[in-house]
Amino acid sequence: MPNSDLQPDVTLITDGACKGNPGPGGWGALLRSGDKERELFGGETPTTNNRMELRAVIEGLSVLKKPCRVRIVTDSQYVKNGVESWMANWKRRGWRTAAGGPVANQDLWQALEQAMAPHTLQWEWVRGHSGHPDNERADRLANLGVSRAVE
Repeated sequence: MPNSDLQPDVTLITDGACKGNPGPGGWGALLRSGDKERELFGGETPTTNNRMELRAVIEGLSVLKKPCRVRIVTDSQYVKNGVESWMANWKRRGWRTAAGGPVANQDLWQALEQAMAPHTLQWEWVRGHSGHPDNERADRLANLGVSRAVE
C-alpha cells in the first residue's frame, strides 16, 4: 500500500447496480488524474450487484496503459474486503471458501487480481447513497449501464 501522504496518479471511483438480484445490472467507473476525467459504464443481464461491483473495478483498472498508483473509492465492502482480507485465503485453499465451497464470482475475482497486478493500490470505502458526490456520479454511470443492459 502506498504512503498515504502521496497523491495517487489516478483515482478510480466505482459502483455497481442491479435491478433485481439477479437481474439486469450495470457498472460505472470514474477515473481522475490531475485535471483529466474519464467515465466508463456497461451492463449485463442477468447478473448480480456483487458481480457489477467487481466489474466496475476491473474495467476501470483495465483502461490504464501503464502501472499507476491508484486510489480506489468504492461503496462495496464485498470488493474491498475481498481484496484486502479474503482473497489470499481463497487462493491458498484453491479458490475455496473456509466452509469448503467454491468462491462465488471466482472468474471476476481472478480477473480483478490480474487487473490489479501492475498497480499500487489504496482502497477507500465510502457509504453508498449518502451524498458523496463522486460515489453518486459512479452510481449514475452504473444505472446507465443497467439501461443499456435492458435495451
